[in-house]
Amino acid sequence: MHLVGAGPGDPGLLTLRAAELLRVADVLLYDALVADAIVALAPASCERIFVGKRRGAHAMPQGEIARLMIQNARAGKRVVRLKGGDPFVFGRGGEEAQALHEAGVAFDVVPGISSAVAAPAYAGIPVTHREHAASFTVVTGHEDPTKPAPALDWAKLADPQRTLVLLMATATLSEIAEQLIAHGLDAATPVAVVQDGTRPSQRSVSGTLATIAAEVARANVGSPAVVVVGGVARLRDTLRWFDTGALFGKRVLITRAGHQSDAFARALLERGAQPISAPAIAIEPPDDPSAAQAALAELASFAWIVFTSQNGVAAFFAALAERGADARALGSAKVAAIGEPTAERLERHGIRADLVPDAYVSEAIADAVLARSRAGDRVLLYRASEARDALPNALAAAGRRVTVVAAYKTVVPPDRDFAKKVARADVLTFTSASTVRGFVTLLGANDAAGAARGKCVACIGPITAEAASLAGLRVDVVASVYTTSGILDALEAHFARSR
Repeated sequence: MHLVGAGPGDPGLLTLRAAELLRVADVLLYDALVADAIVALAPASCERIFVGKRRGAHAMPQGEIARLMIQNARAGKRVVRLKGGDPFVFGRGGEEAQALHEAGVAFDVVPGISSAVAAPAYAGIPVTHREHAASFTVVTGHEDPTKPAPALDWAKLADPQRTLVLLMATATLSEIAEQLIAHGLDAATPVAVVQDGTRPSQRSVSGTLATIAAEVARANVGSPAVVVVGGVARLRDTLRWFDTGALFGKRVLITRAGHQSDAFARALLERGAQPISAPAIAIEPPDDPSAAQAALAELASFAWIVFTSQNGVAAFFAALAERGADARALGSAKVAAIGEPTAERLERHGIRADLVPDAYVSEAIADAVLARSRAGDRVLLYRASEARDALPNALAAAGRRVTVVAAYKTVVPPDRDFAKKVARADVLTFTSASTVRGFVTLLGANDAAGAARGKCVACIGPITAEAASLAGLRVDVVASVYTTSGILDALEAHFARSR
């Protein structure tokens, strides 16, 4: 049995130990503030049980949570109780540990980064600073209502020499400010409130003890939020870093296949954007794998093997593995990759591409292969079944003997919530012409252009942009480097110009 801290919200702040336990969990009991990307680390076979609590809305009573932990642990299952922040910092983790101890269930605790320090840090507020505060105190703004009397000593908390950090305090902020002023803190003491700390939805409100309650009400700040009282709060104006990027807070739709979207989503989070996973395509085996098998049987006869996507590389080596073979089967054949991401995927299998064109399009790779091959050379093109014919046609016209293999096919996965995801997004990204076609299929030809209206449409390159334009979408951004990093760079430049 494991009591695990999920951290403050940003999936990148999850500890390595927590990730290890999540990946082998049989049962996961998780809280409301745990990011979806963290919950997704649990295996598909894991039983996921939401036990979150929000003010006035509890998924289940605390006693039932304890019962589920004990019951599943006694059944020999690997149970992870995943809690926002740190389990022992106002997370009732201590109570749950006591329940486990009393039931005779062995457990361990995996600390998490508490929002008490993470949210201020992401807002540009150090909780200690030699010129402002040599210590900090963390308290709750929402004490147990069953206690006969408040336990907070306001006289001690009203210390101008240290930082006061309050959790769960937005609902009682006015009363807290009054108490601190009444017990000696200057009404002009700086205060900052950070909502959704470490997330792309993070926002901060600044004021003083005298004004902060009104400022928070005016900005309609809700929970979860962290309140920071003290001189360090004024440092936000000079030290803020997380919410300054051009992509900060932008909700970005990812239409590429689900298994390929993780790295893109992580890169968006690192730039302060909120990824919305909405795969418009899925990768499946070809309808007829016989052509691929036949080509693998005669690999030694090919002078060149050309890969036009990472999916083609994955399909190729998966098919080799089924035959009990590996990279040695390529023999003396030279290998071409349409771009750096495809070349990097090849390197994972021990193959360094002989050719990677500067432009990641079929026409560029055709010119490059023709320049380094001779008429009569056999060329194996391992690609999607529905790919464009520009590459094989160009090679064949110049006298190369081309074998085109449908290594995989792209299909459109059903998604009843696709339109809702599109509606939430500020930015729509397309990484291939097939993602555009999937987008249109999922929304309907008549509705796709309307759904994209008013949103920023970003495409990985000119071929994809052309497909989007033909579908009636107004393309705002086209990456000059045809990678997801290229899209992100182009988007940042686009939004920086519009500031």
